[in-house]
Amino acid sequence: MKAVGLKRYLPIEHEESFLDVEVSRPTPKGKDLLVKVHAISVNPVDTKQRAPKDKVEEEPRILGWDASGIVEEVGEDCTDYKIGDEVYYAGSITRSGSYSEYQLVDERIVGRKPSSLGFAKAAALPLTAITAWEALFERLGINAEAKSENEQKQLLIIGGAGGVGSIAIQLAKWAGLTVTATASREETSTWVQKMGADSVANHHESLVNQLHGEVDYILCLNNTDQHWDAMAEIIKPQGKICSIVENKEPLDLNVLKSKSATFVWEFMFTRAMYETPDMIQQQKLLDQVSQLIEEGHIQTTLTETLSPIEAKTIKEAHAKVESGKMIGKIVVEGF
Repeated sequence: MKAVGLKRYLPIEHEESFLDVEVSRPTPKGKDLLVKVHAISVNPVDTKQRAPKDKVEEEPRILGWDASGIVEEVGEDCTDYKIGDEVYYAGSITRSGSYSEYQLVDERIVGRKPSSLGFAKAAALPLTAITAWEALFERLGINAEAKSENEQKQLLIIGGAGGVGSIAIQLAKWAGLTVTATASREETSTWVQKMGADSVANHHESLVNQLHGEVDYILCLNNTDQHWDAMAEIIKPQGKICSIVENKEPLDLNVLKSKSATFVWEFMFTRAMYETPDMIQQQKLLDQVSQLIEEGHIQTTLTETLSPIEAKTIKEAHAKVESGKMIGKIVVEGF
């Protein structure tokens, strides 16, 4: 089958940073589905995994952690899907990825594709939707059903115009929260307001001065190190902070002590990586996201589509993501 892989970890402009390759089509066993991939989305995790380093793969490594497609075959232990079902998912970072015609994925982390969306618009959603949902409703402990209570609560999203921020704003507004999202350019400011943000702050300027008060929750999607001190000052006593961006320098947790504030990480691959007993929660939340889309509460965050899925277009997508200027999500569709 066709795939886009790498053997060396190179700068994206290098002609061999990605290669068009032929690899064997896998066979599903156990709870695995074999999905015929129709569209994939490129995320920052893709570029981080490809980042230059001194390592050479014996066989082409296939990246990619966002896809939509159709179930082609099912393993003997599958009970939730059948051949022909349209699905979307983010997969596992420990397995071969979605830059291939066919991909194996555990059915417990697969959702039913929203019927109102095409494959490209659906492929823009899984990884960011899982990350945003887990961050808001599991790590930060926000009760999505308590909308009247949430109306009194404020959420700050640092880095609101990217893939996760775009969906997190929408989910937070659906849950009833007042949302401030950060953006540093006119076009990103316009975008986060389109997604539903009540107000906008510039993360290149003092957040403390711009917010004029404390907030109940903070979701950090951009440079944890840079914003750590500001987050500690802005968070309310007994408030909660969640970040998805790894720190480069040690974080001083003592600055949260007097407020009894919570700090927690969100990493959407945790459940699949460790095969936690609650893996199926990702299937359930993706199905809930599909329902919210069908009901018109949230929308896809797709902003650009490339075609077909081949080394040239994957390189182009990686370059755009690495530019740090992405708004929403970029998708590559069709082999």
